[in-house]
Amino acid sequence: LEDITTLDEMDLQTLRQRLSEAGRAAVDILIEDQRLLHARGLIPSLDCIPVYPRDTGAEVPTDVYSFHADRAPVPTDTYLCSYNGVATEGLCNDEARRHIDNLETRAALLRNFMQEGEGDFDEYLRENCYDLHYAAAPNAQPFSFGLGNLWRIAVEYPGSPVPPCLHRAPETAAGQMPRLLLIS
Repeated sequence: LEDITTLDEMDLQTLRQRLSEAGRAAVDILIEDQRLLHARGLIPSLDCIPVYPRDTGAEVPTDVYSFHADRAPVPTDTYLCSYNGVATEGLCNDEARRHIDNLETRAALLRNFMQEGEGDFDEYLRENCYDLHYAAAPNAQPFSFGLGNLWRIAVEYPGSPVPPCLHRAPETAAGQMPRLLLIS
């Protein structure tokens, strides 16, 4: 695979027929996890991910390799489960600082904003998701979500009673096993 591929239940059932007993048991778990999330009114997506695209030119990278929070306009949570490959990583909120709170980074983003045109700077930061990306503190201890664990993580939304969960996709190398990630 070269691109992210979403696998639906029919794909999994077709694949199941060609697998060993252990492989069929694994597919059954994948299908059951999706059914359980559907039963809760969620819309899960199971993706096979060889590599994510990188954000290489920005002052603040906004790709999934950067510690970030998810945002929604209404109360919600994100559900994540890494089944294969390297697991998602999390970071305690008190071990991170938003990139835009770094004065040098903020000044560089302001220069870019001034060159691009008009509007509100804070809205520019928000629209480009710069306000959702974090740098780990020097002594931060990222933690693994582990494989096969379904995580319900807090999302930033208006009036949220808790801070959002900071997380990132692990670095992937060429030839490494693709990730199998359930997200809803």
